[in-house]
Amino acid sequence: MGIKTVAIYSEPDATAVHTRMADEAYCVGPAASAQSYLNVPRIVEVLKESGAQAVHPGYGFLSENASFVKTLDEIGVTFIGPRTKAIHAMGDKIESKKLAEKAGVSVIPGFLGEVHNDEEVIKIANEIGYPVMLKASAGGGGKGMRIAWNDAEAVEGFKISKREAQASFGDDRMLIEKFIDNPRHIEIQILADGKGNTIYLNERECSIQRRNQKVVEEAPSPFITPEVREQMGKQAVALSNAVEYQSAGTVEMLVDSARNFYFLEMNTRLQVEHPITEYITGVDIVEHMIRVAAGERLSINQEDVQLKGWAVESRVYAEDPYRNFLPSTGTLTTYEEPDVSSGNVRVDSGITEGSEISMFYDPMICKLVSYGEDRPKAIETMRHALDTYRIAGVQHNIPFLRSVMDNKRFQDGNISTKFIEEEYPKGFEGYSFSTTQIESLICAAAVIRYESCRRANTISQQLGSLSEDIPSVSSMVINVLGKNYDVEFEEVDDDSYGQAKISFFNTSHDVNYDWQYGKPTLSLQVDSSVVSVQVLEEKHDGFDLQFCGTKLAVKAQTAIQKTLGSFMPEIAEIDYSNFLMSPMPGKIISLDVAVGDSVTAGQQLAVMEAMKMQNVLRAESDAVVKSIEVKAGDNVSVDAVIIEFESKSDNN
Repeated sequence: MGIKTVAIYSEPDATAVHTRMADEAYCVGPAASAQSYLNVPRIVEVLKESGAQAVHPGYGFLSENASFVKTLDEIGVTFIGPRTKAIHAMGDKIESKKLAEKAGVSVIPGFLGEVHNDEEVIKIANEIGYPVMLKASAGGGGKGMRIAWNDAEAVEGFKISKREAQASFGDDRMLIEKFIDNPRHIEIQILADGKGNTIYLNERECSIQRRNQKVVEEAPSPFITPEVREQMGKQAVALSNAVEYQSAGTVEMLVDSARNFYFLEMNTRLQVEHPITEYITGVDIVEHMIRVAAGERLSINQEDVQLKGWAVESRVYAEDPYRNFLPSTGTLTTYEEPDVSSGNVRVDSGITEGSEISMFYDPMICKLVSYGEDRPKAIETMRHALDTYRIAGVQHNIPFLRSVMDNKRFQDGNISTKFIEEEYPKGFEGYSFSTTQIESLICAAAVIRYESCRRANTISQQLGSLSEDIPSVSSMVINVLGKNYDVEFEEVDDDSYGQAKISFFNTSHDVNYDWQYGKPTLSLQVDSSVVSVQVLEEKHDGFDLQFCGTKLAVKAQTAIQKTLGSFMPEIAEIDYSNFLMSPMPGKIISLDVAVGDSVTAGQQLAVMEAMKMQNVLRAESDAVVKSIEVKAGDNVSVDAVIIEFESKSDNN
């Protein structure tokens, strides 16, 4: 559009991608959001220094802050978003439900007022009927929200949500509404120019969530019919018109199994998942936001909105899916995004190799988006993108995202907001490989070992005796997932590099590849399937590989290597069962036990905060507290010892 840009950044973000992409960049303060990205006086100074004429607030921070918009109005700077009336009306969950009901929008039954204390919580929750949802009136992004199924959970959820709401939004007002069990979360994207033209850009399916935060989204929804889409769209437009909306916004709905839908909230900002709508409609939402803010009318009408193809978005987070998705911090020692040259993959990220993932901000690494002419093709494109996404230095949720893509319920479109808890009731325990996938992995390991040995044998000046003792690599033993396979690797012919027949376990596979040893990603065709494997590290007896998003230690040895390896002693594992260790970097909010206390399995021991979310740490078994190594207010790193328990030998 030819518009010059000005970026703001906090001290830790001095070298962030957005600061380098912008024409100008200004520091607005230290790491803490309240002192930087929420520091309105400093942002106003930057506006005056730079001469910027407009502000696009992005997805969070000040994007739904009416007082900030008012401040911009006072200094003659345009806010690229809705006016204060709409932000006020929709930003308050209590008032927004009243307005929605008045505008003829279906709403969830609940208490349309502010809840003040534990007694009110119990009284109102019982009047509505469990289960109920406790929500921060000013909330969003899953913060300040808890589901309660009984009085005890309601009181505990009220306290935690109230603290989260105060920390995240500076507003701890709470409301209670009926929890629609097992619904779908579907939202309608709207665009309005404030001059009489408001349109809806179809729906997005956002049901796959964890702790009320979206993880995988798609557009359109596999569940919504054209008739329901039109009804939802018209109600979203009616609500938008009721608050004289202009710019982009999203009306979120809960949809039950009978396709009845209920207003949840309206986000008066650009949504993280907007790219999937752009793919299926061909509408550049951000460009329209800018043009509307400049006073232009929308250049499209409702009849111009198309629905073509399918798009899927995976939110790639720096978190450990094997440890209940706890945030992970650190430096990205390796970072290589998937190939986007086809136009069917989009990577929206703000980091590069060497970037730091800190505890101060949301742990999202990127929004990974795939597109296809239909849903199966969009999912297959997403699989390949996840398989070729290289990230090291922090834990990430790609193993989980890859598992979702292969989940039968997801593939069938049979999803709800309970998808994760129902499909992963014990948490994510790892990707479940099929027999075909295991066979493909064995073939990949055989190719890597073969090419590794081929390269080693080409090194000049080797001692003759050692060179002669290197056995043929055509026979090897490969261990995958704890099971040994005797493998025969046979090149098709001497002139056909990258073509082989690999045999094991009474089966043989035709394998084709174009890969040189040392490249980080191996793509090969095994029979009729194409797979990608990342080579993370070579070890003396095999390789660390990443396959289907999962890191695997695969042994690939010649017969003599296997024999000699059996004489090596195994390293004993360290027992950490007598310690409560920090599952993530964060701040200790409270300690609920003292030295000498006897605790029972499941008892609350401490509360810690990470990335504005509060987490309760509980005892895994009955024990006696021997020592407490931290105090409330301390910042701790991952795996730091918080509490030590007496060992069984101490009690004997």
